[in-house]
Amino acid sequence: MPALFCLAPAGRSSGSPKLALLTNPAVLFDFQAYNHLLYSHHKFHWRWLIISKDNMLVNEGIRAREVRLVGANGDQIGVKPKREALEMAQNVNLDLVCVAPKAKPPVCRIMDYGKYRYEQQKKEKEARKNQKVITIKEVRLSPTIEDHDFNTKLRNARKFLEKGDKVKASIRFRGRAITHSEIGRDVLQRLAKECEDIAVIESRPKMEGRSMFLVMAPKAEK
Repeated sequence: MPALFCLAPAGRSSGSPKLALLTNPAVLFDFQAYNHLLYSHHKFHWRWLIISKDNMLVNEGIRAREVRLVGANGDQIGVKPKREALEMAQNVNLDLVCVAPKAKPPVCRIMDYGKYRYEQQKKEKEARKNQKVITIKEVRLSPTIEDHDFNTKLRNARKFLEKGDKVKASIRFRGRAITHSEIGRDVLQRLAKECEDIAVIESRPKMEGRSMFLVMAPKAEK
């Protein structure tokens, strides 16, 4: 025996209908038959529940009365009423997607929106994967650095450069040492010379307060 329901108001606060099982024979009806009639009349498809998450206008979200329609194969179909365009997309179980909302009339294309979003997300993921993040590593030296310490700093600088990072080599002058800044410049230039096979000078030695620095970047791969 089919379930028997009727639509009863849910209350003044919500205003939405509520299905309730009643015992009054005068208001009973076959809900299963009603449900079948409703959905078959509108040719319901699951894809029409898709909600665009990238601010694209899709299916019923398109507000324009007329659209310039492009078919699934790229065919220029021409200007059509929105309702007719929706039906054309629905008949081939695809979506109507507005690709140029500012055009007059808006340009819409028949496509598989779910597949389109998947491909877009795949491209974005691939782009992020291939994106190289370059950081700046600092190597601090002194105007009177010993050869042993200099070689240690040099190894660190080369290691950073080989990993694809930029290197900022800096020297801080203390007390009266700032009056002999050329000594610090020689140390920085020596470091740059030792790295010239794998790096280019992006910023030559210059003063900033009581510090002098230069910036080296890895050589571009050929």
